[in-house]
Amino acid sequence: MCYTQNRFKALISACVMSLIATAGWSQSLTWLGTLGGDWSEASGVSADGSVVVGGARNAAGQWRAFRWTASGGMRNLGTLRGRSSGAFDVSADGSVVVGEAENAAGQRRAFRWTASGGMQSLGTLGGDESSAYAVSADGSVVVGGAWNAAGQWRAFRWTASGGMQDLGTLGGRFSRAFDVSADGSVVVGGARNAAGQRRAFRWTASGGMRNLGTLGGSESEARGVSADGAVVVGGARNAAGQWRAFRWQNGVMQNLGTLGGNWSWAWGVSADGSVVVGEAENAVKQRRAFRWTASGGMEDLNTTYASLLTDGSTLIEANAISPDGRYIVGRGYNAATGRYEAFLLDTEPR
Repeated sequence: MCYTQNRFKALISACVMSLIATAGWSQSLTWLGTLGGDWSEASGVSADGSVVVGGARNAAGQWRAFRWTASGGMRNLGTLRGRSSGAFDVSADGSVVVGEAENAAGQRRAFRWTASGGMQSLGTLGGDESSAYAVSADGSVVVGGAWNAAGQWRAFRWTASGGMQDLGTLGGRFSRAFDVSADGSVVVGGARNAAGQRRAFRWTASGGMRNLGTLGGSESEARGVSADGAVVVGGARNAAGQWRAFRWQNGVMQNLGTLGGNWSWAWGVSADGSVVVGEAENAVKQRRAFRWTASGGMEDLNTTYASLLTDGSTLIEANAISPDGRYIVGRGYNAATGRYEAFLLDTEPR
């Protein structure tokens, strides 16, 4: 199974967890381990930083959705009777997890997981497969992509009462939703226009799907949205055809730059829209996790938190951030294990 949303890859046992902290500060970096395999990646974090979700390989090399807590470690959430699964987001209180899992027929299905109900398949739009990429703060609204009966991949918005709603496209044959506002009313993602070009969109029930434009190039895609739906982040091509992380607000798409290289992508944003996280290429062509603010611009998290990385570990991509901007999760290289692992970064002294 291929996880294009977060590029999962996998790593070491959940019981093997490394905490690195400096003596003078209580900012901390926690490596989350794996489910017995060789790779993991974190894609979502609860509001208080106590729950992290993502995907990891087990000892058999199969992808599994996980839910991590400090007390319980990395928990395998299973599948829908298939071979693989991955978790992409979690509710604010950490109780609802969404993602995709294979069923017994080997088909991907969007799922919604709770401790009491387990992994629930959300179905499709009439086709064979679906994936859930994000969930509202209270866990009641799920968004993602699904095949319809005509074989077209479409963005959807799901609720228990209304089921899976097709959000349409921008005139083309493809769309998918990657994030949703805290109350579930604003959905963002990417859709094809009539010319077949991918465009970032912002959807509301009253206004439908709105094209957010590009940075002068041919394509864009939205990956994150603020709690109130006013700020959208993602990636867009500039006039030179290079991908750049963007922050959109009030009809204006802002280029957030790079870390000295040729490309960048924004994957997440804080509740108030002021802090953006993602990954960017540096001057020597290395992928590095970044954090952006209006006052500080784009900063390499490896530089800012160098005191937590003294053993040669690196933070490669920042996939999500807590609503208050304190906790950042993603994937990095853990030098202590020699593997790529999910991480939880606490950016504030306690």
